[in-house]
Amino acid sequence: MSFSNSRLEKARFDQAQAIGDLINLTYRGEVGWTKETHIVQGYRTTREEIEASLNNPDAHFLVVNHPQPLAACIYVAKEQDSAYIGYFSVHPDLQAKGLGKHVLKQAESYALAHMGINKFVMFVVSQRPELIAFYERRGYRRTGVVEAYPVDLGIGVPKVEGLTIEYLEKAM
Repeated sequence: MSFSNSRLEKARFDQAQAIGDLINLTYRGEVGWTKETHIVQGYRTTREEIEASLNNPDAHFLVVNHPQPLAACIYVAKEQDSAYIGYFSVHPDLQAKGLGKHVLKQAESYALAHMGINKFVMFVVSQRPELIAFYERRGYRRTGVVEAYPVDLGIGVPKVEGLTIEYLEKAM
């Protein structure tokens, strides 16, 4: 399946609920290789959180509306000289087909062209080696910064003891 015709578009405010639903399905659903249901329970995000992100003047929520409504989404926020990447989600039916690679590359190009940044940063759950490997294949590296899972952010409750997140970055 080719996604070369799939392009990122700026998300609309009226898509906030659908974006939240996609993110929750991707991370906390029962199918797809990016799910975290074996280690985290609860919602990954809420409509209100997505709306707040859409209102951030230093950020862009980008979506792929084809081949189905909200096939993918990614959030890129400027933080000093870096672009923070978050909420990266590909619909489970479209995972492992190349869309994620395509979306990440387009988001990085967009950020480089519009945000005046020189590196990308993100955090991932440390106990997700397959996800870390995905990002490493795309030029991200582990920074060595590891923290306890941020329960206080309301992004789910660990189901396993000692859950951590770690920061990845990619210099440009």
